[in-house]
Amino acid sequence: MTRAGRALAVLVLLLAGLGAAVWWLGVRDAPEDRAAAVPVAAEEARARGAYLARAGNCLGCHTLRGGAPYAGGRAIETPFGTVYSSNLTPDAPTGIGHWSADDFWRALHHGRSRDGRLLAPAFPYTSTTRITRADSDALYAWLMSQPPVAQANREPALRWPFGTQAALAFWRALYFRPGVQASDPSQSAQWNRGAYLVQGLAHCAECHGARNALGALKAGGAGGGQLALQEGYAPSLHDRAEAGVADWPLAEIVAFLKTGQSARGHASGPMAEVVLQSTQHLSDADLQAMATYLKALPQVPDAKPSAQATAKPTGAARVQRGARLYEDHCARCHGERGEGVPGAYPALAGNRAVVMAQTTNMVHAVLHGGFAPATAGNPRPFGMPPYVLVLDDADIATVLTHLRSAWGNAAPEVTELEVNRVRAAQAR
Repeated sequence: MTRAGRALAVLVLLLAGLGAAVWWLGVRDAPEDRAAAVPVAAEEARARGAYLARAGNCLGCHTLRGGAPYAGGRAIETPFGTVYSSNLTPDAPTGIGHWSADDFWRALHHGRSRDGRLLAPAFPYTSTTRITRADSDALYAWLMSQPPVAQANREPALRWPFGTQAALAFWRALYFRPGVQASDPSQSAQWNRGAYLVQGLAHCAECHGARNALGALKAGGAGGGQLALQEGYAPSLHDRAEAGVADWPLAEIVAFLKTGQSARGHASGPMAEVVLQSTQHLSDADLQAMATYLKALPQVPDAKPSAQATAKPTGAARVQRGARLYEDHCARCHGERGEGVPGAYPALAGNRAVVMAQTTNMVHAVLHGGFAPATAGNPRPFGMPPYVLVLDDADIATVLTHLRSAWGNAAPEVTELEVNRVRAAQAR
C-alpha cells in the first residue's frame, strides 16, 4: 500500500471512529432512562396528570387551532424549517395508543420516540428531561384517559441535513445530556419547587432563552429569545430592563401569572396564551414557588447597552406627526401623557416593554392588536384593536417612535424597515 493509501485508510478509520462516538453520545441511555415506574392509584395519577398537563401547557403546542385537543398538527417554526407537533391522544394508529409508560418516559427524558428514533429538539426534551418519573407516569395516565382522535402526524419540513438522524445525534452529542432536577440544599423547598416548575415542566427557557447558531440554548440566560418568523421576542428573565422580576414584590409576580396583569405589567401575545391555558390554573403554592424562583434569578442589567442610552434626537416634523397619530388613535385609552388606566390599559410612560431594544413586540401590538387573557381573576380584560389596515408602515414607525421618546422615555426611533419586516413575515 502506498503512503497516500495508508494515509487515506487512517483518515477513513478516524472519521468512522468519530462518527461512531458522536452516534453513541447522541443515543446512549443514561441510568435514569431505565428508572422504574412509580406505582400509584389510577384515579390519583390521572388527576395529577391533568394538573401537570396544564402546568406544562401541553395543549399549547399539541393542538391545532380549531382542532381536537392534544391531536397535534400545530406548526412550530424554527430557523431550520417547520416541525409539526405530534398526536398525544390514545389513538393506536396515529397517536400514542401503542405506547407504554416506559416509552413515554423515554420521550420526555431522553428525546427518543417509541421506535428509538431521535426527536428534534423543537420538542423541548432539553427541559422535560428534568421531569420526575412519577410525574411522567401521571401525565401518561391522564393522556391515555382522553378520547382517541385519529389524526396522522405530519412529517417535519426541515432543511437538509437538520432533520436527519445523524445531524440530530451530532447536535445531542454537543448540547444534550439526560438529567434530573437536582435539589439545591442551600435553597428553600419553595425555591426548589419553583426551579423544577420553571426549568423543567413549564420549560420557560425554551422561549425566554437565547440560542446559538445551531439552536441550542446558551448558558447563563442573559439574552431573551427571538421567536421564529418575526412572531415576537420573549424578553430575558435575567434582565430588569426586559422581563426580570427581581425588583417586583412576590404578590405582583403571582398576580401576573394568575390573572395576566399586575400593577407592573400585562401579559400579551404568546405569554397571554401561557397564562390562559397554563399558569392561571396552577395552585397558589406552585405560583408562589415559581415567583420565588423567578425573583431570585441573577440579573444582568449591564449585559448590553441600554436602549435609552443610545437614543438619538428625532426630527421635529416626525415628532409632531407622531404626537398627532398618538392623539388620534391611542390617547383615549392610554392617556394624554401615556399614564394608562390601572386595571384596564397599561401605562406607556416608563413602560420597559415600550423602550426595550427589541421592537418586534411593539410592532406586533400595533399591527395585530393587544389582547390580555380572559382569566378567572380578570374575566373581561380590555383589549387593543389591530391597526394593520388603518396605519401604514411609516405611520406605525412614527407613532412608536413617539411612544419611545415622550413622557421621559428615551429610546431609539423605530424605522419603517422594522415594521415592514414584521408585516411581511406575517403575510407569508
